[in-house]
Parts: sequence; structure tokens; C-alpha cells
Amino acid sequence: MSRLIRAVIDGAALRHNVEVIRARAPGARIMAVVKANAYGHGLVQTALGLPSVDAFAVARLQEGVRLRERGVRAPIVLLEGVFTREQLREAIRFELELVVHDTLQLQLLALEPQAHRLALWIKIDTGMNRLGFRPEAFRAAYEQLCALRPAPRAIRLMTHLAAADEPDGTMTREQLDRFAAATHGVPGERSIANSAGIFGTVPVGGEWVRPGLALYGASPFAQGSAAQLGLRPVMRLETSVIAVRRVPRGETVGYGGAWRAGREARIAIVAAGYGDGLPRSLPNGAAVQVAGRRAPLVGRVSMDMIAVDVTAIEAVGVGTPVLLWGADLPVEELARSAGTIPYELLCAVSERVPLEPV
Repeated sequence: MSRLIRAVIDGAALRHNVEVIRARAPGARIMAVVKANAYGHGLVQTALGLPSVDAFAVARLQEGVRLRERGVRAPIVLLEGVFTREQLREAIRFELELVVHDTLQLQLLALEPQAHRLALWIKIDTGMNRLGFRPEAFRAAYEQLCALRPAPRAIRLMTHLAAADEPDGTMTREQLDRFAAATHGVPGERSIANSAGIFGTVPVGGEWVRPGLALYGASPFAQGSAAQLGLRPVMRLETSVIAVRRVPRGETVGYGGAWRAGREARIAIVAAGYGDGLPRSLPNGAAVQVAGRRAPLVGRVSMDMIAVDVTAIEAVGVGTPVLLWGADLPVEELARSAGTIPYELLCAVSERVPLEPV
């Protein structure tokens, strides 16, 4: 391995996951969510590696501008919309589509003579209580968009599911009922399903789906795995051993002496830490893979290093490969060990970790 740590990005797995999503949502168009540096996978290279999707979604203006400047011509939807007249004009200049979720945005559009060049997505808050017009305020907001002259290029409808990953589906059904009631008789394409909505137990529908985590080959559900959904992990986070030490029985490893050897142990020091994106909350016993075999983390995660007990693994030395997550060690498993979710781990991969496409 030429680098101590790297994130290997499998473009074939990415495209495979798109096809799995298409099969799960037949007839729906795919808006691939590539915000937050494509969940750590590289914003530009991910978008350029997905020529078959119908649109991309980003959170913020600079993400959409960067994609346009790097040659992405597909529709790009700005999920948070814009908040100033300058931002609105920038969005028009770069031909971005806007989510409209606040009265301020309605006012900005009414004052902009070039607003007709935009496709707009009006967002309804059906229970997330984050962004969107409440159902009782939706019609008035929708009518303001319809009154724009010249008319916008398109007006589409969307909402966001808050609990589609919960197996009983109660809240999802409630949100779908609110959305249906609010939009009854209103024309326009709909987008409702996120990753959990695409693979969940409740049929969600809509002309557009918005996969995020599933696109990258991780499961949006607390139980179960991506493999059970037919998905393949796109990122393989791998590193190597930089030292091997013998630790006598009774001595501790790492900051604060959080782990004490119950017997003489052989400890591998691995080039990975919270400076690379590993959570400091990873406990003793969390699994990594050394030379193809599982081994437990010992001691606290530090900025640049972790310690792993390799007493039971022979022939470990400087340069021995270490897998932090990938096909043989799902990121969901490490997330559970850390008491977090795979979204956070993937997005936390730091800029000092090189992304290497295969």
C-alpha cells in the first residue's frame, strides 16, 4: 500500500446500487443525493460517475456551483434553496433548481425577473418540522408560485420522511396522508422517498426518489445490512500497521489508560484516528480487520492512531493492511459500535484521507 490510509471508491458498486434502486422504484426518476461531499465519497467524482441518474441533489449553493464548473450538466436541485437575492441570481446563472420552503424565498422569487428560468420544488412539512410549508399554508404558497410571471419552468412537490427507517411505518403513513390531503388536485410531479422510503415497508410512491445513503451501499435501517438489500459498499476505508508492540500483563494502552492488558499482548498501532474521521467514541472491543482477520480495538482513539490487539494473529508487522470498513466489515457495524449511524461515519472522513477510484 503506497499510502498509510486511503478511501478506495468503487465506481462499479455505485452504479450497481443505482440499478438496485431503479428496480426497487420502477418508473421513478432518480435524484441522487450528493451533498456533504457525496457522503464522504467525493462530490465531483461521484456525480461524474453517475451519468445514468436523472438529477443530483445538494444542500448548499456552493456544492451546485462546483458541480456545474466541473462539467455536470444534469439537473441539480438545491435542497435548502437560497436566502438572498445574490444567491438567487447565482442559482439562475448556474441553472440550478430550487427547493422553496419559506415565505422569504417566495418574496425573492417575486422580485426576480429571471425567476421563470427556474424549476421549483415546493416543500411541504408533513411532520419532520424542519423545512417546508405546513399543510395548511401550502396552498397559499403554491398559488404565489403559480402567480409568478413569466411562469417558472416547472413547479414540483416534495416532502421529507422523518421515520421511514422504523419498521411499523406508523409515522410514515401519517406523513403520506398529510401530503396527499394537502396536495389533492394539485398538478405536478412528486418526490417523497429517501433511502429508507425506497426500501421500507410502506409503499411511498412519487415520480421521483431521492436516494442518499443507499446509493453508497449502506443500510438506512438500524437492523439488517446493505447486503440484504442487494447493495454493495462503495467506500473501502483501509490503512496499515505502523508499529507492533508487546505490552506486559497489567500495563495500559493509550490516553487515560482506558484498556489494561489482562495477559501479555501484542498490540498493533494503526494509522487512523479522529483526525481521519474515526469517532473517538469507539469503545474497546470494536472490530477492525488486520491481515484479513478481525481484531479488537484497545484503548482510546487518538488523533492519528488506534491500537489493536493482534495477539491471536500471526505475522503482523509494519505495513500489514488494516480494513476499517468495506465489503468484509460493513460501516453499519462500526457505527453501531460507536453508538452512531453510518451517515456520520461516511461524512466524517476527513480531507486528509485520499479518495482513490477503482
